[in-house]
Amino acid sequence: MSALAVSTGSINLGQGFPDTDGPTQLLEDAVAAIRAGHNQYPPGIGIPSLRHAVVAHQARHYGIELDPDREVLVTTGATEGIAAALLGLIDPGDEVVALEPFYDSYAAGVQLAGGRLRGVTLEPPDFRLDLDVLAAAVTDRTRVLLLNSPHNPTGAVLTPDEVAGVARLCVERDLLVLSDEVYEHLTFDGRPHVPISTLPGMAERTLTAGSAGKTFSVTGWKVGWLTGPDHLVTAARSVKQYLSYASGAPLQPAVATALTTQDAWVAGLRDSLQSRRDLLVDGLTELGLTTYRPEGTYFATSDVRSVGYDDGTAFCRELPERAGVVAIPCAVFYGSPDRGRFLVRWTFSKQEAVLTRALSRLESLARGSG
Repeated sequence: MSALAVSTGSINLGQGFPDTDGPTQLLEDAVAAIRAGHNQYPPGIGIPSLRHAVVAHQARHYGIELDPDREVLVTTGATEGIAAALLGLIDPGDEVVALEPFYDSYAAGVQLAGGRLRGVTLEPPDFRLDLDVLAAAVTDRTRVLLLNSPHNPTGAVLTPDEVAGVARLCVERDLLVLSDEVYEHLTFDGRPHVPISTLPGMAERTLTAGSAGKTFSVTGWKVGWLTGPDHLVTAARSVKQYLSYASGAPLQPAVATALTTQDAWVAGLRDSLQSRRDLLVDGLTELGLTTYRPEGTYFATSDVRSVGYDDGTAFCRELPERAGVVAIPCAVFYGSPDRGRFLVRWTFSKQEAVLTRALSRLESLARGSG
């Protein structure tokens, strides 16, 4: 869809990347690191200053205590971290339960490990997690619960009660948890993010994925990390060393500094995204598209039946020609495409002027829907 946006000159509200860069100091620190010669292999587990910064971040925000030498692994983005964890933790035939719709790399990682992915569907309009449905999805073959909150693509943020219910289930069924928390700081309307590793019985069974790309709007840097108990981090590290070995040498010092100095910038990003969320969701709603207001991330979901379509993929393929805008069909995020057939995902990670221009172009749908 991004290639279609380029070829048609459309506004890309599909792929989730910002159109502005992160903190100026972060960028300058990376340039300085390149000029200072930080251009060769860093330690496979990540440079010490970044591992210590991740530890300090987890302690400052959540009260989580970690050992920087044994319980932190720097990865080439959270996507690699999740893949390495799945390959390190799953044996052929094991099952992984995940919240559906799910980020598309989850299915690929489970398949590469020889496992089976079982989805627990979050249903519109509020995309709440039904704990009974989750419990019913767990079998004696389930090895890992792959949790994602704030949730891509729906934007749902698990409530403290929902996280507590998931934790109780994991302790009762002796499940490992791989918790994708890359949007941890991008929650709206005062909603808290509750890391599941902070709940009773969970620290020893949870690997948590974080991301500089999402937190600091540098998605192309691909610097992420896994944190958790030594035995789980070791399982992921044993795979990561044969995937990329090491990650972004001159970028790691910059991220380390940003994690300890840029909390105010991140808070500003969150507030700006909340405003842009409202701009996009309100605008789409006014144009007749049933659109669900997300609680976090930078994605919003619409039901295209409200403008006369019965297929989100067809809608997205026609949208560039009809309106000069690109969105993503949600069918790609479901195990069975029919479950997400009517839904499309938009990103509001773009500048307000870009969102306003996109909404203006989308008025053609309101004038001649279907």
